[in-house]
Amino acid sequence: MTDSEESRHRLAEAISFHPATEEGRRFREALGRFATGVTVVTVAGPGGPVGMTVNSFTSVSLEPPLLLWCPARASSRHAAFLAASHWAVHVLGSDQIDLCLRFTKGGAGFEGLPPLVNDDGVPILPAAAARFDCRLHAMHAGGDHSILVGEVRNVTIAGPADLPLVFAAGRFGELAPG
Repeated sequence: MTDSEESRHRLAEAISFHPATEEGRRFREALGRFATGVTVVTVAGPGGPVGMTVNSFTSVSLEPPLLLWCPARASSRHAAFLAASHWAVHVLGSDQIDLCLRFTKGGAGFEGLPPLVNDDGVPILPAAAARFDCRLHAMHAGGDHSILVGEVRNVTIAGPADLPLVFAAGRFGELAPG
């Protein structure tokens, strides 16, 4: 099949809809076509360290260095993140699926992990592919999520061979080098 034939075939199978009139599952399915990295964001909560697996993370600005992430308002951990003046974003490596799952709903969280903190007192995870230590820069409402913008105060990068954990179409995977 030629490239133009393949394009026409894909268009013939395409589904168009307005997200307000279609069930949420289909909208999530469409968003899942965009591969993202996987992060765990951590804060020092009132009852101890709190973490959350997040894939709604992106850079915003190089000068000043800003990034954003979006916790779900329905999360039981949402309030701890909104109250925090500092947090750490840990970009997970492809071999860290277990760490990722610890911070999903019902996961073990910090239980059994060493009690490490950065200079701002934020709990940190060992051996992330990269870590961004942030101070709250701005906060915005964003539908069923909050949008937290952080000023990056410190960056830690793991070894050059560390590949990121990725999430797409409801599955975890890794990028193939090449």
